[in-house]
Amino acid sequence: MVFRSSTSLIGLLSLLFLLSVSSAIRLGLVRRPSPELPLFREAPAFRNGEDCGSSPSATINVAMTLDTNYLRGTMAAVLSMLQHSTCPENLAFHFLSSHDDPPELFSSILSTFPYLKMKIYPFDSNRVRGKISKSIRQALDQPLNYARIYLADTIPENVKRVIYLDSDLVVVDDIAKLYGVDMKGKVVAAPEYCHANFTLYFTDNFWSDPVLAKTFRGRKPCYFNTGVMVMDVDTWRKERYTEKVEEWMAVQKQQKRIYHLGSLPPFLLVLAGNIKAVDHRWNQHGLGGDNFEGKCRSLHPGPISLLHWSGKGKPWLRLDSRKPCIVDHLWAPYDLYRSSRHFFEE
Repeated sequence: MVFRSSTSLIGLLSLLFLLSVSSAIRLGLVRRPSPELPLFREAPAFRNGEDCGSSPSATINVAMTLDTNYLRGTMAAVLSMLQHSTCPENLAFHFLSSHDDPPELFSSILSTFPYLKMKIYPFDSNRVRGKISKSIRQALDQPLNYARIYLADTIPENVKRVIYLDSDLVVVDDIAKLYGVDMKGKVVAAPEYCHANFTLYFTDNFWSDPVLAKTFRGRKPCYFNTGVMVMDVDTWRKERYTEKVEEWMAVQKQQKRIYHLGSLPPFLLVLAGNIKAVDHRWNQHGLGGDNFEGKCRSLHPGPISLLHWSGKGKPWLRLDSRKPCIVDHLWAPYDLYRSSRHFFEE
C-alpha cells in the first residue's frame, strides 16, 4: 500500500481511523531485543508511488540521534515520515548514536523497520564533554544533544544536504517538500520566529559586554529551533561551521556564562539572522511546554506539516502516566510501542 501525504489534521485523523479497520496493515510483534529496551511492533512496508525516481539525486537524507531514552519517539517520527511520504523508499536515515549505547538498540530499530534505508554512526561523546556547560534542564546537557553540531563531519562526504530532526516530533506532510526548499545560498533553512524576545536567549553578561553585544551587528537575528533544520552540510564543511559553533561554546565554558540553554544558543550566535526562513507549518514547536514544568499547550493557528514536542513534556511519558495533553493524542497513532493504545492496536 502506498501512503500519500495529508496536510490537514482532520484528514490525518480520518486516515488513521480508516487504517485501524483496514486489513491491509498488520503490525506484527518483534522479539524483545533487550530487557532494558521496550518492545515495538514491526512497521509495515511503505512503497514508492509510480512517479518516484530511484536515482541518487532522488534520495532524501534525514538525520536523527538515536538513544534509549528517546527511542520510542524516534520510532514514531520515522513511521510518520514514511507514512506521509509519496516516495518513502527514497528516504535514507542517518542515525547518530553514542558509543556506549547497547548493540540491542540498533537491532531494535532494524527489526522494527526491516525495509528502512539507514546507517548508524557512533558519536564520540568525548568530543563535547569538556565543552558542555550546565544548562537549565539536565536533558539538554547530554553529549548526544550536541551531535548535530558535528553532523557534517560524521556523515559521508557525498551527502550534500540533510534534514536534521529531533526525536520528539511527527511529520504529517510529505517530507520531500521541506527537503526541496530553495536555500538561497544559506547553510541552514528553518522556520524563524521573529516575534520572540531574542534577547532572552542570552544572559546579562552577554549584552553588557560591549564586544559580545556587537555579535549581531548587521544582522536581524530571530529565534529558530534547531530541532528541525535543513542543512547544506557541504557548505558547512567547507566553511568550517563546526569550529565557529565550538568557539562560542568555549566562551560559555571558559570565560563567562552568556546563555542558559544547551546547544541552541551557539547556533543562534553563528547563524541567527543568516538562515533561509521556511513556513512555520514545518515546526509547530513547544508542544512539550516550557523547560521547567512542561504544562499543556494548544496548537498554534494555521496549517501544520510537523508537530514538535519541544520542551520538558514528552507525549509518550504523559500518555503512560494517563495525564496526556490534548495534543498528545495526535502523536499516539504513530506509537509503535507494544503496550500503547492507539488506532493501530490489534
